[in-house]
Amino acid sequence: MWKHVPDGGFERLSEGGPMMIGELGDLPGGELSMLFPVKAIHTLPFKAPSTDPALFEDLAVMHAERLGIRPDPMAGQLSDHFIVSEDEESTILLHAVLKSPGDGELPLRTPKEFDLSARAFQAEGDAVTAWKELGRWVFAIHSGGKLLYAQATSYDGAVPDDALLREIHLALGQLAIQGLKVTPAHVHVWPPEGELGEAGSLAEGLGVSAVVERRPDPMIPSPESRLLPADVRAARREKKRKNQIIAGVAAAALLYLAFIIWASFGLWQDMKERDRLASEAGNVGHIAAEYQTQIAKWDELEPVVEAAQGPLEIMLNVANAIPKNGGVRLTIADIGPDGVKLTGAAPQSAPVNSFSLALKRTPDLSWLEWENEAPKKTAKGWEFRFTGALPRQAAQ
Repeated sequence: MWKHVPDGGFERLSEGGPMMIGELGDLPGGELSMLFPVKAIHTLPFKAPSTDPALFEDLAVMHAERLGIRPDPMAGQLSDHFIVSEDEESTILLHAVLKSPGDGELPLRTPKEFDLSARAFQAEGDAVTAWKELGRWVFAIHSGGKLLYAQATSYDGAVPDDALLREIHLALGQLAIQGLKVTPAHVHVWPPEGELGEAGSLAEGLGVSAVVERRPDPMIPSPESRLLPADVRAARREKKRKNQIIAGVAAAALLYLAFIIWASFGLWQDMKERDRLASEAGNVGHIAAEYQTQIAKWDELEPVVEAAQGPLEIMLNVANAIPKNGGVRLTIADIGPDGVKLTGAAPQSAPVNSFSLALKRTPDLSWLEWENEAPKKTAKGWEFRFTGALPRQAAQ
């Protein structure tokens, strides 16, 4: 367990804790990050025949499925991929797949982020690193300073033995078959805290001398991983939901309070305006009766003062509504204060009907309500009587 310090690094707080992180109760305060041990991860490096980042996810999933590894889609975000190196036509990727965490394999307090322990302990150039995790030896292969492969073993001896060396040789051979050849220039052995340690079989087994040293403090991996187990994701969603509810209640209360203040201010303004209008109404009340009398007199003069209701204007609009070449002729045009009455005849009924429709559709005659009787057949043709009444007259 490490704690972040102000200078940006980490200092070790404890070593040799319980085998299950769920049993670790004395976690320091602040934001928590968790590094999954190597045994909890499948590392699947491969060379992708593309440099398009949009394709990396699909290519990584296809590579894992070819190897028979498919994470539980209901267990959260259990996979991620990282760029190791790239050239003009291809990219070497490390696809990491997290095994579904079991009971006790997650801390009691929800971490903010997750990553791989092998990514946090870095080595320069092409190198092999070996250390103990949870009482077992694990190793990692680095290419150009970036993690390419990591594997947990079942060996728990005090120093690396031939079995661990064989596993490393086998891993290097498998990478070479995939076109991911790595020739280690450095071998680092990190013994447990408090032990002097020895390189054992790794001293000369990889063709280069091994350096035994204290395991470095972790570094924050870059870029950050997207790993997120389902239990943690559900906890985050529940926390977010509760925060949204609290924020929504607070916002609603604030909005309600603002509405009360606004409504009270508006009511005060309305009451003030009402008093002002009441005062003005008392001062000008005698004018209202005179105004109504004036309006009534003006309405009586409407047929005279409105240009659209002048007899000549009405006859012009009526004449424009008569169909051309239909033989329609007017015999009587009675224009009075009650409206317009038109009497006439035509040789056929169709022009009469067209004339009736045109009168109703003429905008300048829309102030009249036309009540047009159907034309009547006579010995000389078809006679018609159309009446355009004022709306108030029609209502009466």
